[in-house]
Amino acid sequence: MQAVPSEFLAIDRKERANRPFFDLDLRSPEVRTCDFEDVVIEFDPERAMVEAARCIHCPDPAPCMVACPTANDIPSAMWLIEQGRFVEAAGIYHKTSSLPEVCGRVCPHEALCQGSCVLNKHHQPVLCGELEAFTVDYERRTQGYVIPVGNPIGKKVAVIGAGPAGLGCADILAQKGYEVTIFESKPAPGGLLVYGIPNFKLSKEVWQEKWEEFERAGVKFVPNTYIGKDKTIDGLFEEGFEAVFIGVGSEVDAKMENTPGTDLPGVFEATDFLIRGNVEVEQLPQSMRKPLEIGKRVVVIGGGDTASDCLRTAIRLGAEDVTCLYRRTENEMPGGKKDRKMAREEGAKYRFLTQPVKFIAGADGKLAAVECIEMKLGEPDAKGRRKPVPVEGSNFSVAADTAILALGYWPDPILGKTTPELEIHDWGLITVKNKAKGNTSRAGIFSGGDCVTGPDLVVTAMVGGRKAGIAIDEYLQNKK
Repeated sequence: MQAVPSEFLAIDRKERANRPFFDLDLRSPEVRTCDFEDVVIEFDPERAMVEAARCIHCPDPAPCMVACPTANDIPSAMWLIEQGRFVEAAGIYHKTSSLPEVCGRVCPHEALCQGSCVLNKHHQPVLCGELEAFTVDYERRTQGYVIPVGNPIGKKVAVIGAGPAGLGCADILAQKGYEVTIFESKPAPGGLLVYGIPNFKLSKEVWQEKWEEFERAGVKFVPNTYIGKDKTIDGLFEEGFEAVFIGVGSEVDAKMENTPGTDLPGVFEATDFLIRGNVEVEQLPQSMRKPLEIGKRVVVIGGGDTASDCLRTAIRLGAEDVTCLYRRTENEMPGGKKDRKMAREEGAKYRFLTQPVKFIAGADGKLAAVECIEMKLGEPDAKGRRKPVPVEGSNFSVAADTAILALGYWPDPILGKTTPELEIHDWGLITVKNKAKGNTSRAGIFSGGDCVTGPDLVVTAMVGGRKAGIAIDEYLQNKK
């Protein structure tokens, strides 16, 4: 239910719907490609109030609320923002989201809240993503935010993975008074937020300020600890943890199997490329501290958001010719249109219906070209996507001294292999009995996020962690 009942607001909805729309202000491509700073120019208070006042306040439940995985009370927040009550609006987001300053920046709003805005029928939607980020940033700058910690109840919970799912779970449990310890295989907390999303989409400063909130709430962090290798889940129970949440994501790069040359110098997996291209040396795992060297001609293989991130990172690292190779057409691309638009503005090119079949070395043994074959779309597959079919005799080469494989991700099966009776499926995804609770085949072990669903959104992973946090509390309260 909305905090501010829309149906009782004395507003002229038709007049609001016809107010002028001003899109996000972005730094120019010529400027923003010279650094890794934010691309979006943040709202000032006046701009935020004007934009929020475009909301026509649909009857409860508003379509934007229904489309939001967290069920954020967006209309109520819009009403508070247009009156300049920014901190109160931030409080609306904190009620349902553990990461509003992150989701306001990285969610595919055009497919969620903004995409469902009824103004899309004849006008432009309210920019509710940027407004979400604005309110929380304003709150932090003016008075700060403190996670409301519950009275200690003397029970310990282990969270495996310091990404969105683990953070969502830790947030809920800290508020309920549990002692929470997050174990992370990498040196810094954040998971995908630090080691996957480039700085120009989510600055490390924004994340660091968020993490400090968790630290002030008493959440403990144990870095460089790979559960399944350095410790086991059963070992965590032996250490006194009464429940365990698994939120390790799905971060194993998919391979180009049976494709010669993928081991050549100059061929990178997307994760390795993005981490080494965007993260400070002191936050890198020891195995990734070798300086990243790329050439002037870069190809990125894949069509998701990770591919867009790689294209835009390569441009910022000095590549002169950057091209995306994708085996279907743009209509079938899974990544967001907004990111592709920005990539094109920054100089990236796209070559569709193109499938690499071989990576070719030059005289120095390093990558020199990618042999490709043209594709055409055949009949739809089981998911309804038209299957790409090779065109016989259409092979050609693309000159490249750097290739980045952004083909998607698989789960890490190690926890299933090292945890007796923990049920997994599909190469390592963790099976949960109830998606609304995240309970697994082992009592006391819960899971959520990409390691359950496969690669998905930051917001859906965070929501999965929050739901599991509530379920863990119920489980421990009822445990005898």
